Amino acid sequence: MAAAITAKAGRGGYDGAGTAAGFAGALGEDLRELGRGRHFQVIFDPEFRPGPPAGTPPSPGEMEQRRKQEARDGFGIEKVERLPGNVACLEVRGFGSPEWAAPAYAAAAALIQGADALILDLRRNGGGEPQSVAALMSHFFAEGDIRHLNDIFERSMENPRQFWTDPAAAPRYTGSVYVLTSAGTFSGGEECAYDFQTQKRATLVGETTGGGANPGGMAALGGGFAVFLPTGRAVNPVTHANWDQVGVKPDLAVPAAEAFRTAYVKALQEILREETDPGRRAELEALMVNPPATGNI
Repeated sequence: MAAAITAKAGRGGYDGAGTAAGFAGALGEDLRELGRGRHFQVIFDPEFRPGPPAGTPPSPGEMEQRRKQEARDGFGIEKVERLPGNVACLEVRGFGSPEWAAPAYAAAAALIQGADALILDLRRNGGGEPQSVAALMSHFFAEGDIRHLNDIFERSMENPRQFWTDPAAAPRYTGSVYVLTSAGTFSGGEECAYDFQTQKRATLVGETTGGGANPGGMAALGGGFAVFLPTGRAVNPVTHANWDQVGVKPDLAVPAAEAFRTAYVKALQEILREETDPGRRAELEALMVNPPATGNI
């Protein structure tokens, strides 16, 4: 990678970048291609300062500031909605700190109790903390059903970090789940979709995801430039592989804009197969013909 970038610079390949931000974008694009890692990103920020060494706990002030920011973002939860036909919809746009995200997931899980099916919308989910992915998924298996979801191997660690569902998580939702994906679903959002798929717990509907599996962190390059550098490798305990470069492939491939309607109709069809009440059957059949517009992007 270094040799290729140096050679390109020597040929004047970056001379067309008229600004520092433009150069950062061009360099980041080359790193993603040369390094075969979708997480590579270069930024220009003269105020950037490297974070503390790995394992250093944040100060109480830093934690409070982080908590306030994540609270403004709803701890990653964009909405919880009950749709006609008794189908719940939960949209999660990011996986924040597990200290605060986990209680939010428990609150969302309480709101979807009693739904006949759930649509989990990850189409705008750009990722986050793997601990929080595990915390969310803990609500979708029966009590006593503990699942090994993911391992992350880091250069600096002798043994991988393992991520399992939490046996203490409550409440649990064991109904049918449909997970919506898009090409913009990335990193931790992809892991969530991949975990649901490999654990055979949901039907994935939408587009193949972005293909960024390997985690890392920001490092200073000097001169106000910084790079997000992948330093780890995700390994799924079921497939012994990950989704890097290839993305997570949906079970039902449709454009992201059509994913909600497709999943909603599929959920209604599944509910209809078990319904015996004539009035309810008529309601479900009408909804399949004319589903609500909510959930569209």
